[in-house]
Order: sequence, then C-alpha cells, then structure tokens
Amino acid sequence: MKDTHKLKNLKSLEGPFPKFDPTNVPSNPNELFQEWFYTVIEKGVHEPHSMTLSTINSFGYPDARVLILKDMDEDGWYFASGSNSVKGQQLKMNPNVSLTFYWSLIGRQVRIRGTSCKVGKERSAKDFLERGEVARALALLGKQSKVLPDSKILEESILEQIERLKSKPNTVDAHWCLYKVTASEVEFWQGDRERKHIRLLYRMENNKWIKELLWP
Repeated sequence: MKDTHKLKNLKSLEGPFPKFDPTNVPSNPNELFQEWFYTVIEKGVHEPHSMTLSTINSFGYPDARVLILKDMDEDGWYFASGSNSVKGQQLKMNPNVSLTFYWSLIGRQVRIRGTSCKVGKERSAKDFLERGEVARALALLGKQSKVLPDSKILEESILEQIERLKSKPNTVDAHWCLYKVTASEVEFWQGDRERKHIRLLYRMENNKWIKELLWP
C-alpha cells in the first residue's frame, strides 16, 4: 500500500476568507449568487463558471460531471448539452438535478437543487454557434461517451466535420440544447478555518423563498 502521509498532511480551509453576514442578504437566492459570483471573479478564481451537474441514471444512481455555467438570471442557471448524450437522456427521463459550485480560494460553495428544462431552439442554436470550431465538430458527431476504438478515428472524424462547418458555417446540431435550472433549494456555504461554517439555505415554499440558517 502506498504511503498515505502526503494525503493526511494536506491542508484545507486555510483562508483568509471574505466575511459573510447571513442576516444581510437579498430575499432571492439568484441575486445573492450573482453577488458571490462577481466576488469570485474579482478574487481571480480560476474558471469560476465551472460547476458540477448531478443527474440520475436509469438505475437510480447519481451521475455527476463538471460543466460550464452558460448564463444566469432571475429565472435560473443555464448549461448546454446534446439531448442525445448520456446526460441529455438522463434529463429527459428525470429533469431533477443539482448544481454544485466550489471556489476553494475563498472557501465558498453553492448547492442548487431544482428542475431542468429546455429553453428553446433559437437560444440553443445561438449557444451552439458561439462554441469553438472543434467543440461544434465534436457535437455534430453525436458520439459522446460511446466507445472509441482508435484515437485516429477521432482526429479523422473531427477533420471531416470541420470541413463541413467551413462550407456551411451556420450548421447547428439538431440535438444541441440550452437547459435552464429552476431552483427549489439553494444553499450558500461559507467555510471557516475553525470549521464554524456558515450555511444559509433558501427553500421555496408556497411560491415564496424561506431563509434558514443550518448547523455547520
């Protein structure tokens, strides 16, 4: 067995972290999320828009992967995927999802539980056309998560699709979807060096947001 001392000696939550007053927050979690997100950008956190999307597979097990937050507004949080992908099929079967953001540099985490839905072809097409050339080529192949017998096939297939895009630059993958997550619960977590973490939960009840402090 390998030596585990290196793992045990790793530090966590060293700080310093920004202050968080849970008594002075907006009534809507979407607004507080935007405040935290802009703080993350100002602090220079690397790829602050990366998030973990968790879905449920056909066997009832959770399935998680890191995606990019595409947009956010008063209605929800947005991400994109092919509807014919594994996660796309999972979303079709069960639209309930969770999003998790963790910004270790400032010791903050946001957990969002809610329901996903497609936002429409026009916005989905716009998102697709804003993607990089290789990203669009890969999406058009429609083979995400399928077995790849040889890496040479990957390169050849990408080149074929790039040529297709050069001849028809406005080509849009028919399966590409922009999804919106409408939250039912949003938890804001501010880490503390002494583990006296601050946890503020927003939960929807009778079409109104209720705020509750949780034990660390």
